[in-house]
Amino acid sequence: MKIRFLGASSSVTGSCHLITTNKHKFLLDCGLFQGSDEMDELNSRDFEFDPSEIEFMFLSHAHIDHSGRIPLLVKRGFKGRIYCTDATADLLNIMLKDSASIQEREVEWKNRKNQRAGKPLVEPLYTLYDAEESLKYVVPVLYNQLVEIDEEVKAVFNDAGHILGSSIIELFITENNDVSKIVFSGDLGAKGKPILRDPTIIKKADYLIMEATYGNRFHERNDTSIQKLVDIVIKTIKRGGNVVIPAFAVGRTQEIIYEFNRFYEEHSEYKDALKNVIVYVDSPMATSVTDVFRANVQVFDDETRNYILRGDHPLDFKNLKFTRTTEESVALNTNPEPKVIISTSGMCEAGRIKHHLKHNLWNPRSSIVFVGYQAKGTLGYSIVNGDKKVTIFGEKIQVEAEIYNLEGFSGHADQEGLLDWLAGFQKVPKEIFLVHGEEESKIQFAKAVKESLDYNCTVVKGDMEVTLSKQDVVSVEEIRKELVSPEVLSDIRKRISSVHNALETILYNTQLAVGSNLTPEQVKDINNVIIELEKNTYGLGSVMSRESL
Repeated sequence: MKIRFLGASSSVTGSCHLITTNKHKFLLDCGLFQGSDEMDELNSRDFEFDPSEIEFMFLSHAHIDHSGRIPLLVKRGFKGRIYCTDATADLLNIMLKDSASIQEREVEWKNRKNQRAGKPLVEPLYTLYDAEESLKYVVPVLYNQLVEIDEEVKAVFNDAGHILGSSIIELFITENNDVSKIVFSGDLGAKGKPILRDPTIIKKADYLIMEATYGNRFHERNDTSIQKLVDIVIKTIKRGGNVVIPAFAVGRTQEIIYEFNRFYEEHSEYKDALKNVIVYVDSPMATSVTDVFRANVQVFDDETRNYILRGDHPLDFKNLKFTRTTEESVALNTNPEPKVIISTSGMCEAGRIKHHLKHNLWNPRSSIVFVGYQAKGTLGYSIVNGDKKVTIFGEKIQVEAEIYNLEGFSGHADQEGLLDWLAGFQKVPKEIFLVHGEEESKIQFAKAVKESLDYNCTVVKGDMEVTLSKQDVVSVEEIRKELVSPEVLSDIRKRISSVHNALETILYNTQLAVGSNLTPEQVKDINNVIIELEKNTYGLGSVMSRESL
């Protein structure tokens, strides 16, 4: 068996790993390279394999640096199934279409310039049609479900706590009657973050492919970051400026909404200062993604679900407004009222954020607050690292606004979090391959692992291929036993009890509401919910009865 590291091997973007066994060829992720022009050129080059020979793919999560080349893969011949969690599948439906629209718009802009300069026209990397075609191959699965591709390849998706639907993937690969277990960490979230659960601890593996995005960094505490953000907002609003927050549509945007909501609720001493401050989410994709979050409450952590049961949805509050149309977005930059603008993309490479930066970077009264990773070569990286002049839409902009970088909001675990997760293995993997990080970050993390845990790590560089030999660590039978272990069954009982209590609360509140002045739309929605509950309840009861016979 071989692993070939074809992306996120020398940087943090373009995640793509090819696994070849004596019977199969399949991929872990197929992401877009992001950053400099040189990185962007990597996207259009030929794949290092024949896409038509790839039988299937496992996708860790929906972020574009992990999923963004899937439409290109399909366009060039891939026709296999793409396995991912159900929440990831929901997000892909939004994100791949948005990525395709960006590809088309950027090529349209380039071609107008090329025509004027007498240069040849170019084609987009892929189109909206290509993105829609690729979605036909997506197969949603559930967390902790044993996915059996065939006798040789099986997988389990575990919660990675990074974004909605993100996964740590356990692979069980049989060759010559020997079973090897490969664990792919995907992107690991930080412990104790709002909305999502903590990353799942994995007990055993033969081989580990692990991210090291912040392998050389330590984040400040999340509650420190939200306090700093509120202080920045108050200071900026008082001097008549805007607070512009470049945020990833998936994860950071929802976390900031959640934190603003909680802060408004729990800190009455700030109510007067914040009561007239409008927080705008200016991103159609972020708005749609937030709707996906609301539809996937089942993967939220206990704290967030308790918020919902109290009747306070954590992704909404009085001063929050979503904008969808271009006209609404343009109006934000002509409206003189001080405000908070959360907009995508998180690295400032595309989307409405570039317009907001153009109108606010030059203004010393405004503040730009970064809350996520900035890859080298991106506009966001340039601003965070102190460049005093940047180019936006061909125009040189002097940077006079205050610039902040609040790493406590990062969706990635820092060095301490990565070490804690790695320490959860009951037996050291035979080999640990570090990917998804700048070279310095991976080298420093490998050093920290050696000093802290006495494990040796391989720092993956460039287009690297390794051949794996079997070590008896785990078997599929072991994972089957883990899936029905006493701990798992105990967790299931707790979840059944939680669902029961939640349903009682929801149905009681609904029953009270039915007697009030409901609109026809609300009556229809309640009726549809009841029908769905009846269908699922009686359907499940029927299945359980048949299986018990």
